[in-house]
Amino acid sequence: MRFATVIGAGGTTVAALVDDRGVLPLAGAGPGLDSMRGLAASGPAGLRRVAEWVLQQPPRRYRSLEDVELGPAVPDPGAVYTVGRNYSTPGDDDPPPARPLVYAKLPTSVSGHRAVLSWDRSLTANVDPEVELGVVIGATAVAVRPVEALNHVFGYTCVDDISSRDPWLDGDQWLLGKSLAGFCPVGPWVVTPDEVDAHAARLGCTINGTPIQDDTTGHLRHPVADVIAYISRHAPLRPGDVIATGTPPRLAAPLGPERHLRPGDAVTCWIEGIGELTTTIG
Repeated sequence: MRFATVIGAGGTTVAALVDDRGVLPLAGAGPGLDSMRGLAASGPAGLRRVAEWVLQQPPRRYRSLEDVELGPAVPDPGAVYTVGRNYSTPGDDDPPPARPLVYAKLPTSVSGHRAVLSWDRSLTANVDPEVELGVVIGATAVAVRPVEALNHVFGYTCVDDISSRDPWLDGDQWLLGKSLAGFCPVGPWVVTPDEVDAHAARLGCTINGTPIQDDTTGHLRHPVADVIAYISRHAPLRPGDVIATGTPPRLAAPLGPERHLRPGDAVTCWIEGIGELTTTIG
């Protein structure tokens, strides 16, 4: 199943996406099922209730995807973890991290599909996008083993880990250089694990249609299960927490690694089995 956060006049709500019908807001589906974090916490029983409820809804309750505004897939994550240097890079002579290199983005940095991103250029002008497979936690995970870690995944999404490359932010202040408002697009929706091959999904990123990244999650140095297990040994993972599992290397051509974001750019991150997440630079 696929679930999106929809923005309306009355606020935000979670909705199911049904391929042949459209977008169905889950208001009325049951207690605790009207937000992404609530849905993530509801477990398999909650998803079964939603699936049964969806089958009972008349066509008039559906809305066209083109007619709705999507917010961040997880609009209020308790935490956003990121993992550095987690893809094998051809020609990289440095030894890979022996354990996941974990840092964070502030939850206030999330934005949604088709958002316009502007920021104070006096803080940083050298900013890059980075496609990452996002993991949305379901059941709380505390000190879980890798063999059981995937049981704690509610779903997968696209994350654009937008980051400053200025040395005073990229080198000294990772948290601040990655956490300006809107620097964490998440979406366009969350897809349940039965529909995504998280171990071998292609993923990439384009600027104005030109590829800057193209790889597969099969090249993750520390797979999803290992990352979840490692983080959960140090901090509890709760429903709706997001883990961005790392970004592939930048393509050498045609734009090259020195091409930073400019006003008017359209950035699209895509992951096989999930979809496309687009941000316009203002």
